Amino acid sequence: QVQLVESGGGLVQPGGSLRLSCAASGSIFRINDMAWYRQAPGKQRELVATITRDLGTDYPDSVKRRFTISRDNAKNTVYLQMNSLKPEDTAVYYCNVAINPPSDPLRLENYWGKGTLVTVSS
Repeated sequence: QVQLVESGGGLVQPGGSLRLSCAASGSIFRINDMAWYRQAPGKQRELVATITRDLGTDYPDSVKRRFTISRDNAKNTVYLQMNSLKPEDTAVYYCNVAINPPSDPLRLENYWGKGTLVTVSS
């Protein structure tokens, strides 16, 4: 089993910054892609950022040049640096990881964190 623990959410004023972290632990052979999603009240969950094991990144236009995803493979941790935050960034943020388990390194398993709330408001 794999556990994902997110941290770093909170209340921030418009224009402010926050840094989210998500640490994976448990039965892990290898972590492949890591990502952050968000879900605002009454809306569908949407992709915010992705990062491959080789550090390739991708972002939707809504957060490009404001958000930066990074990872530390030694710590099995993914980060999301969020700058110039806007009220529309208010949402629960979830990390998502694709893992090869030790029991079957060719198998790919997908895990979600429980989410951390980010509120952007004055």
